Amino acid sequence: MCLSNVYRNSVDDANLLAKNVADIKIVDDHIYFTDIMGIRTVFDGQLEKIDLMDNYIIVKE
Repeated sequence: MCLSNVYRNSVDDANLLAKNVADIKIVDDHIYFTDIMGIRTVFDGQLEKIDLMDNYIIVKE
């Protein structure tokens, strides 16, 4: 299973938005991240980078 953490602007603990994300859905400018426990986080912005080898996602406003 490939779970990733979501960060705003850069990979830094202070920028962490969501952990163990299993699902991503994009609707207009809204990005919906759902973690392994089913908790949904909404971010208004764009995907900047998805790194599946290092399990992180960077978003920007």
